[in-house]
Amino acid sequence: MAMLPTALQQGIAEFNQQEFYACHDTLEALWMDSTEPDRRFYQGLLQVAVACYHLGNLNWQGAVTLLGEGTRRLYDYQPRYATIDVEQLLEESFTLLESLQQTNPEHLGSLLAQIQSDRPQDAAYHFPTVRFIPN
Repeated sequence: MAMLPTALQQGIAEFNQQEFYACHDTLEALWMDSTEPDRRFYQGLLQVAVACYHLGNLNWQGAVTLLGEGTRRLYDYQPRYATIDVEQLLEESFTLLESLQQTNPEHLGSLLAQIQSDRPQDAAYHFPTVRFIPN
């Protein structure tokens, strides 16, 4: 992970700890100061994080919109970007997006409860995580 900028490492740690608001702040600063191709990647990752933040606040529209935008931005970075397993991140993000799209916004609380119930074996019911592929 040494080749990743320190701020990105911090943002990924916050993302994986489901500290999505802190992750937003960290990645936004990195995104604003970056150039392509990093800029679009950081923005996509940032949007997935903000989507998860919206989900945590029961904002169905915000979660669906930003998850869709974030995954579109990350799509061209598959299967990996630097040491990040983008393919896996997208699989989990698409699964969550599909679950959200199939959930009535009034029932978002029950979906969130399932996500927060620590059932990682059920891929439809967890926040995405960022994993690394060794060099």
